[in-house]
Amino acid sequence: MTNIEKVNEFLDKAGLWFFLTTDGTQPKGRPFRFHLLKDDKIYFGTGTFKKVFRQIQQNPRVEVFASAEGKFMRYDGTVVFEKNDTLAKEVLANAPQLQKIYNDETGYKLGMFHLENGHVEICSAIKTIEEFDL
Repeated sequence: MTNIEKVNEFLDKAGLWFFLTTDGTQPKGRPFRFHLLKDDKIYFGTGTFKKVFRQIQQNPRVEVFASAEGKFMRYDGTVVFEKNDTLAKEVLANAPQLQKIYNDETGYKLGMFHLENGHVEICSAIKTIEEFDL
C-alpha cells in the first residue's frame, strides 16, 4: 500500500474528520467527510461561497486531523486549487446529496483542491507510529 493510500484509508475509517485552517490569527476547524483518491492525490471539496474557502485562499497552509481505531493522524500541506471544473462535475455526477446543494438553481459551486508538500504523522496516545512526506 502506498503512503497516499494509507492516508485515504485512514480518512475512510475515521468517517468524520477535521479540516484545520486559520482566519487571520484565529485557528478554525470544521468537520469534513468528503475526500476522493484519484491519480495518486486525495482531493477535497467545499463550497466556494463558504468561509473555509476564503480562509484557504488567504492562507493555503492547512491540516487534516482524523481519529480512528485508537490512533490519530495529522496530515498537513499546502492547498492547490483545481483550475478545471471537470473534477467537480465528476464528483457531483456521483453524489446526489451534493447535487442538491451545488447546482445552477442555487448558484453554489464546489471548489476542489488537493494538498502538496504534505507531511503525515500517524500516532497513538503516547508515540508516533509512522511518519512520512507526501
